[in-house]
Amino acid sequence: MKRRNFLYILFVGLAGIIGAAIGLRIPKASNSTSNNNAQEANIETSTNKSNVYKWKMVTSWPPNAPGTGAVAARLAKRINELSNNRIQIQLYAAGELVGGLEVFDAVSRGTAELGHTASFFWQGKTPLTAFFTAVPFGLNPNQHHSWLYQGGGQTLWDELYSPFTLKPFAAGNTGPSMGGWFKKPLDFNSAQPFKGLKIRMPGLGGKVIQRFGALPVSIPPTEIFTALQSGVIDAAELLAPWNDRAFGLHKLAKYCYYPGFHEPNGSAECLVNLEVYQSLPADLRLIIDESCRAECLLGLSESNWHNAIAMQQLRQEGVKFIPYPQKLLNAMQQVATEVIRDTATNPTININDTTQIGNRIYASYSEALRLTNEWEELQLRSQFGSQFGSQSRTQLK
Repeated sequence: MKRRNFLYILFVGLAGIIGAAIGLRIPKASNSTSNNNAQEANIETSTNKSNVYKWKMVTSWPPNAPGTGAVAARLAKRINELSNNRIQIQLYAAGELVGGLEVFDAVSRGTAELGHTASFFWQGKTPLTAFFTAVPFGLNPNQHHSWLYQGGGQTLWDELYSPFTLKPFAAGNTGPSMGGWFKKPLDFNSAQPFKGLKIRMPGLGGKVIQRFGALPVSIPPTEIFTALQSGVIDAAELLAPWNDRAFGLHKLAKYCYYPGFHEPNGSAECLVNLEVYQSLPADLRLIIDESCRAECLLGLSESNWHNAIAMQQLRQEGVKFIPYPQKLLNAMQQVATEVIRDTATNPTININDTTQIGNRIYASYSEALRLTNEWEELQLRSQFGSQFGSQSRTQLK
């Protein structure tokens, strides 16, 4: 089936599901009485005007940020429109109501009903959150979505966030990240090429480069440029060429390394206050569910297209794209396996039954990676030839 036809069918199917959820009507036959039509119209008008939910959505992104910011704005707009304004969302960029790294707490305590962010920001709450954005050398976007929707990942995510009164959704995806922007080239003759460098890298990737001498720093996207400019950090990763160029990172650091071993996936999350979500009628819950799913497709396709364009622009602007040596990647892969296992089995996480859920998340994620790797490699080889994928992607053991 051609990709164009597939996408058309997918969007038509999604529209049908959402249309059914919000009660779109098929026009009645012409022999229906005018009184019945008027009565039905009155019922619809009454329903639309009752139980209006006015919500706040806080985000971790600057206003109008490409990719992530656009996804958050589009998500709010879609929910508004599909609910026929029964849900009315006011969007707040990072810093307008709460800080970019305060979204989790704001939605959890009910300061805002919705949040748009990324799960790996919340490792201070529980390190297991990183599994639902990105794991070094782990699932790519296609595999991650398959794990969530087909492999039981969403159920585990719900269970992990439930003690915090949160309902999580995947909502948007920026695709694989770049490896980082550096002011000076790295010395790959050294056993610790990152030694002494303060690098903005949240999530499990920060723990990996720490083993190679780096000092990982976690700061919100809104503060990266200033921190890099002032010398608070020496290098930074954010996302991929489209977003990174918009944030101006190439103006301060001309050496961009790849691949983004630490973030092979770029899943964003929508957080909904669990009590608020459970109080909604079933049709409105479905609208939220399906609106988030739609952004996984739209956000990823948008990022793939604009990243390709931005990469060409960055080359013209003097950026040097440099691959990490395979020897270094192999060494980081070994360390990543240890970091991921330690994270999943950490007994100090402050939620109920933490060791047990950590083991279950780790086992489920590892099995999803094992199961889908062969199929992913087959697809890449069919596209790029036998020279691609000659070495198996990592397995979590």
